[in-house]
Amino acid sequence: MGIRSSPHVYEIFRLSTHYRDKMVALPTNSASAAKALRKDDDGRFVSLIPQLAQMKRKRSLRIRYSLLTVLLDIVSIATAYAVASLIYLNLLDLDQLGRILVSLAPISLFFNLNNNAYSAAVMLDRMRSAWAGTSGLIWASLLMFLIFFFLKISEDFSRVLLGLGTILAVVLVAFSRMAVADSLARVVGASPFADLCILDGLEPPYPERGDAVNANEIGLEPTVDDPAMLDLLGRLALGLDSIVIYCREERRAKWAFMLKSLDVHAELVTPEITKLQPLGIQQRFGDVSLVLGSGRLTWSQRVLKRAFDIAASLFVLFVLGPLFLLIAIAIKLDSKGPVLFKQDRIGLGNRKFRIFKFRTMRADMLDHSAHQSTQRSDPRVTRFGDFLRRTSLDELPQFVNVLIGDMSIVGPRPHAEQTAVGSALLWEIDSAYWHRHVVKPGITGLAQVRGLRGSLFEEGQLKERLNADLEYVASWSLANDLKIILRTVSVLAHRNAY
Repeated sequence: MGIRSSPHVYEIFRLSTHYRDKMVALPTNSASAAKALRKDDDGRFVSLIPQLAQMKRKRSLRIRYSLLTVLLDIVSIATAYAVASLIYLNLLDLDQLGRILVSLAPISLFFNLNNNAYSAAVMLDRMRSAWAGTSGLIWASLLMFLIFFFLKISEDFSRVLLGLGTILAVVLVAFSRMAVADSLARVVGASPFADLCILDGLEPPYPERGDAVNANEIGLEPTVDDPAMLDLLGRLALGLDSIVIYCREERRAKWAFMLKSLDVHAELVTPEITKLQPLGIQQRFGDVSLVLGSGRLTWSQRVLKRAFDIAASLFVLFVLGPLFLLIAIAIKLDSKGPVLFKQDRIGLGNRKFRIFKFRTMRADMLDHSAHQSTQRSDPRVTRFGDFLRRTSLDELPQFVNVLIGDMSIVGPRPHAEQTAVGSALLWEIDSAYWHRHVVKPGITGLAQVRGLRGSLFEEGQLKERLNADLEYVASWSLANDLKIILRTVSVLAHRNAY
């Protein structure tokens, strides 16, 4: 039985390297340390940790924003169908609206709750929040159409009104959710979670963050047979999302015992496994094991992804066939040489394949080995080639690669073997580069829709893209692929495309 990893586990792994060599000697006399809690005049416990109250307010604000989002979703749906009634029927048919809303709103709410559409992590991401809210609405509408059909009750509902109202509701829900995301980000900052880090014998790496306290200074000791300490830890945890302990190795067993009794998410940082970079934790035959690789997709996932790739690539090649022909003619008129540029790239399982692109460089200056990264205003690029690169139209022939099975529409972007940053090859900068090839390379990917595209000139650029690629591999789903495809439209013409 697997243990689900915390959404903050990657950040903890990253931070824990900073702590590894930060052991300091702290006084062990807890009697001289300040108390973490005291009783006020009414007998209620009050925290003496200044940042704790602020952290707990984050959780309260988050809950309010979740309720606000639920209300806005319902108001948006009601408004959309009212406008649709005025447009289609030239009147406000309250009877029709009432039947639709009573049926649609609860179903939509159910889908949204099932998709965690009201969680803080989703609501902070504008596009993710809009997708979560509108997808639930779309599924609810489709379900209602099926109910109308099978129960033969369409005469009680206007299908045109339902369809038009759904379209308007999708727009209103998307915009209201993006507005909520912007407001929530301003109120709670980058992290909406009330996570308290307790340091036992370690120094905080980022004192300005204000999310870490020293256990000794608040009189907290990992004493498993002391009810007062267990009570103190429990009262500190009240109203928080999680507690994370950083301590020396010899004290971990005691802290682990105490953490298991809490009613909030609890974590214990183990810096020595940081260098292994595990994806998650599982239990196997009673022992804990680290998940270091997700391997290739399951059989059903591969079938689903391949079926989508074939259908989508056939559609694109059929619809954009005339555009392919026009681009080919323009390339021939612009400069001498072949229409297509072919180059060996690293693909699935680190196996090479030949990629197809529209030629954008002069035929006598083509770089088949990718020894030199393309620069801005690169003299090798033709006039029409510059246009193709800025609009990403040079990538269109890769739909042929998708159709024959070398690539997928969504996946890590493939590189040539000799691609380098400075004098270092990509895998020499970070050996985890090879781990991105457990799925097929893609025409677009998570890194691209985050704006991480174009030539590589700094090692940090590679690491950012690599992290995005590994995140994609570890959490693949068809829904995520569809989101990436929709978001790709906004980055087709990008300042780093040259």
